[in-house]
Amino acid sequence: MLVERGLLRSAAAALSLTVPLDWRVFVVTQAPVRKPWGDILRKSFSQAGRKVEIIEMPDGERSKTLSQLEKLASKLVSRGADRRSVILALGGGVVGDVAGFLASIFMRGIPVVQIPTTLLAQVDSAIGGKTGVNLKSGKNLLGTFYQPLAVLADPDVLATLPEREYRSGLFEAMKYGVIRNPAIFELMESQRDALLRRDGALLETLITECIRVKADVVSADERESGERRILNFGHTIGHALEAETDYKQFLHGEAVGWGMIAATMIGATMQMTDSLTAQRIIGLVRAYAPLPRVEVNSEGIVRRLLSDKKTVGGVPHFVLPTGIGKVEVVNSVSTQAVIEAVEEIKKLSEA
Repeated sequence: MLVERGLLRSAAAALSLTVPLDWRVFVVTQAPVRKPWGDILRKSFSQAGRKVEIIEMPDGERSKTLSQLEKLASKLVSRGADRRSVILALGGGVVGDVAGFLASIFMRGIPVVQIPTTLLAQVDSAIGGKTGVNLKSGKNLLGTFYQPLAVLADPDVLATLPEREYRSGLFEAMKYGVIRNPAIFELMESQRDALLRRDGALLETLITECIRVKADVVSADERESGERRILNFGHTIGHALEAETDYKQFLHGEAVGWGMIAATMIGATMQMTDSLTAQRIIGLVRAYAPLPRVEVNSEGIVRRLLSDKKTVGGVPHFVLPTGIGKVEVVNSVSTQAVIEAVEEIKKLSEA
């Protein structure tokens, strides 16, 4: 994993020891990413005497489908991809998830390199080897654990990220401060204005620290059978919000933002989260607002939780904060506590 400003311009050199010269290189990306960054990546390889082929996929969460996966695989076949090929996933979380899944199953597995271009992907989804596509019944229900050859995170590419997408990534970064590293939380509390200005040096620090937390957790639990579940803080209700609104209303980080608030409220109700901790978490999420309004049926959210991939034996697991930097995974949250939390975030979203 490399984090460095300007890294995209030297991507070929950074991968020279990882990607053999006789491998064919295929870049999977989306039009909004290809326009500002695709040619820069291609130029990096051409300067090294190497050719890359670019394959586009549609933009947005709704392109995370099996049918889109099949179309991409067919494009690889038509362009002569084989087992001596590598996929570069150039884009945000959607590209990373789909291209990673594609690499894991194409010809029973070819290498993938993650080159995340959103803050959310740089701090979270590009790290750890999770891949997947959505079903109508839920998010990421089909996928694999497939570790990339490398992850190249260049904070400079965030300069062209739309404001809403950028803030979405900041909500995901907050998660690491709550679950493991209080210094991340305190950085985001004290440096809000600089982070919203996209200060390059500060972003490099934030991204690096988030990656350290995730890499540490994932290395201890690659397949999410134990400690890795703490990374789902805010995601239990967050994923349900996304699915219940057909992935049209919330960006992923926005849904996680509301999910963190809901989980904190549940923790307070269960007397696991003290009032000061709850105030700090909720206050930090709201400090990086705006967030879309929550306009869902609470019972619908409860039904979504039952089909979530983190639900075992019909019992959803929640990650609840016990302090800044400390969380616990519990499976004893009542349906009523979930409904009350959803109703509370609905009221907050109207303020």
